[in-house]
Amino acid sequence: MGLFDFIKSAGKKLGFGGDEETPPPAEEVKKELQTLDIGADGVDVEVEGDKVVLKGSVADQTILEKAIVAAGNIVGVSQVETQVKVEEGEEGEPVIHIVQKGESLWKIAEKHYGNGSKYMAIFEANKPMLSDPDKIYPGQALRIPKLD
Repeated sequence: MGLFDFIKSAGKKLGFGGDEETPPPAEEVKKELQTLDIGADGVDVEVEGDKVVLKGSVADQTILEKAIVAAGNIVGVSQVETQVKVEEGEEGEPVIHIVQKGESLWKIAEKHYGNGSKYMAIFEANKPMLSDPDKIYPGQALRIPKLD
């Protein structure tokens, strides 16, 4: 359970029309989560202004974190609130990093892990939202997984 801030003008523009400041309809956010096939089928979506509220349940913490990042990386969304129950494993506070101008996954891994060569852990943790480790953009939110 938590509230996460995102950059409203950065992210994927869904095909619902409007400008960059217009929040997406709840149906479009839900459709995006389903399209990504991250296992968030048990998540319901509400939109309150420019805040997306996720409710329901997910199998594990990874799915919850991917749903938060996927919803937050939609143009028009400035916050994501979670009211989602994690069925298995330990619930924890997700670590989310907002990409700054000039950053690469290597630099982000150095910041969070002290070792840039761990960048693939961040890339893998953000699939399918990321398709290439060299294609990130300022304002994008990434989940930072714990290393084993």
